[in-house]
Amino acid sequence: MSNETQGLELRSLVKSSGELELSLATVSHPEPGPDEILVRVQASPINPSDLGLLLGPIDVAQAKMSGPADRPVTTAPIQPAFMRAMAARADESMPVGNEGAGEVIKAGANAQHLLGKTVAMLGGAMYAQYRLLKAADVLVLPAGATAADGASCFVNPLTALGMVETMKMEGHKALVHTAAASNLGQMLNKVCIKDGVDLVNIVRSPEQAKILTDIGAKYVVDSTAPDFMEALIKALAATGATLAFDAIGGGKLAGQILSGMEVAANMTAKTYSRYGSTTYKQVYIYGGLNTGPTELNRAFGMSWGLGGWLLTPFLMKVGAEAAGKLRQRVLDELKTTFASHYSHEISLAETLNPEIMAGYNRRATGEKYLINPSKGLS
Repeated sequence: MSNETQGLELRSLVKSSGELELSLATVSHPEPGPDEILVRVQASPINPSDLGLLLGPIDVAQAKMSGPADRPVTTAPIQPAFMRAMAARADESMPVGNEGAGEVIKAGANAQHLLGKTVAMLGGAMYAQYRLLKAADVLVLPAGATAADGASCFVNPLTALGMVETMKMEGHKALVHTAAASNLGQMLNKVCIKDGVDLVNIVRSPEQAKILTDIGAKYVVDSTAPDFMEALIKALAATGATLAFDAIGGGKLAGQILSGMEVAANMTAKTYSRYGSTTYKQVYIYGGLNTGPTELNRAFGMSWGLGGWLLTPFLMKVGAEAAGKLRQRVLDELKTTFASHYSHEISLAETLNPEIMAGYNRRATGEKYLINPSKGLS
């Protein structure tokens, strides 16, 4: 008699014929090895970083669902212009979900101390009923913390901490963050307030601005306001911020931030330089809410940089010891600084429902979806 554990796992498949297929596959998990554990996944968030693998470049409005309610299959066409970028994953069924949390139900000989514990996990394939992984790769949640409390304790918390650590490592003294009313943005504000770091928040509506001022944010500017650039420059001059993390990506905002930093730097310049200020200004793009081209109007001198920033390379750069300290801080402040709040809890099957898909694909402020793989099961 086999001791394998079977469960459903969400799969995303880009077909070379030009179609995305989402389905629930039955996956068998062997008995854990000596240093492994088997976790019953109880909660896994849908983060913006999951959507590229989950949905690719499809237009959700064209998605169609078929099959039984508990094992649906959802398909959507992919425009030929996007298929070239998808070539590396064509015809390969891929599991989805960066992080999650759940209960350890089986453990190898060297991991028996984890049996029955609720743990947080990072490592992909979390949109599933079970996940087999190394015991060293999980965080045991503190007493009283639920799987939902710990489901989002890697990506957003470590990204927020990583932004502040990057600022320190690169010699800047204050930060700028865009799309700042997001779940991540609110965490970053709490970190900066607690650590005494000045943070300039750029939002896209008065309602988003209020979310941040209500939690104590001091510098909040609205990119849709007619006086946006004046307000931004004022905040940059007050804080001395020369490092920005941009979740928008496309459009003019990254260039506007660099230009604002240049004006702010020149306010205190002792001498004139035809090449602009000597103050180095850096914008890291870490998201793609606007998928269009990044537009730069070169009005920010010659001392500047524009690059990309991702969490995993950052953690590799700082090393295991420093990353461990950041993870411990997340656990210590799991229900305060790094608390996540969810507006919707959905099942694996509901994740494939085009109407629900349209909701989580909006990435709207104040809306965060949590997948509970046990929901809807008897």
